[in-house]
Amino acid sequence: MIATVRHPAVAGRFYPRKPEELLAEIRSYTTLEAEPVPAIGCVAPHAGYVYSGRVAGAVYGHVRVPERCIVLCPNHTGRGRALSIMRDGSWETPLGSVPIDGEMAGALLSHGAGLEEDFDAHRAEHAVEVQLPFLRWRQPDLRFVPITVGTGQYEALADLGEAMAAAIAACGEPVLIVASSDMNHYEPDAPTRTKDALAIEKMLALDPAGLYEVVMQHDISMCGFGPAIAMLTAAKRLGATKAELVKYATSGDVSGDRQQVVGYAGIAVQ
Repeated sequence: MIATVRHPAVAGRFYPRKPEELLAEIRSYTTLEAEPVPAIGCVAPHAGYVYSGRVAGAVYGHVRVPERCIVLCPNHTGRGRALSIMRDGSWETPLGSVPIDGEMAGALLSHGAGLEEDFDAHRAEHAVEVQLPFLRWRQPDLRFVPITVGTGQYEALADLGEAMAAAIAACGEPVLIVASSDMNHYEPDAPTRTKDALAIEKMLALDPAGLYEVVMQHDISMCGFGPAIAMLTAAKRLGATKAELVKYATSGDVSGDRQQVVGYAGIAVQ
């Protein structure tokens, strides 16, 4: 059987394609802390690095990246199954190949929670891909499980979180759950910051149900609220006691355009 290789879809657009240029950019965005925290989960943005790289770099410099990660993202393309997982193969990056953690993927599938093996949802989706260069740089022995989340139903998201918690608890090793998400989209800077603060407050309170409610009630266009809800659900089940906002910014901080911005939050959950 030929193993599935997922080739980069947005290298050269969202981030540099040349390894040396990519490494230089990642290093410029990342301040490595002397004692990174052993996080259970985190939220990191997935826009082009020029806009969100400093927030992503702050997160990945703050948390300890173990050898095993689960990376959840929204399904921007609309392709594939509602909860799509890859069980085997690898993802190519300009910094080298990152293997899929087949053991963890199999454990997750055994718990059900609506997960289905599906490559099509991952083929052109950027929101997992842009996390991998940061993760690979921080942890050369990385293996991971990619999951696209194409449902906004709270019960399905909570079930996914419970399945992740059970699989991680059984594996007996540190696993970092990355929720790939940008925050509010394409409104002026001031209302975006107001809306984002409401969502961030619920994440810092480790309140996945509250996050769902505030996103729905205030029409917050946080594309990865589903991954964040699943991550928070799993983290609480695994004993998380606190979360912190590592860094926040909007695209206007880079572009100078304050009329239509996207928010970016970097959050660590312990």
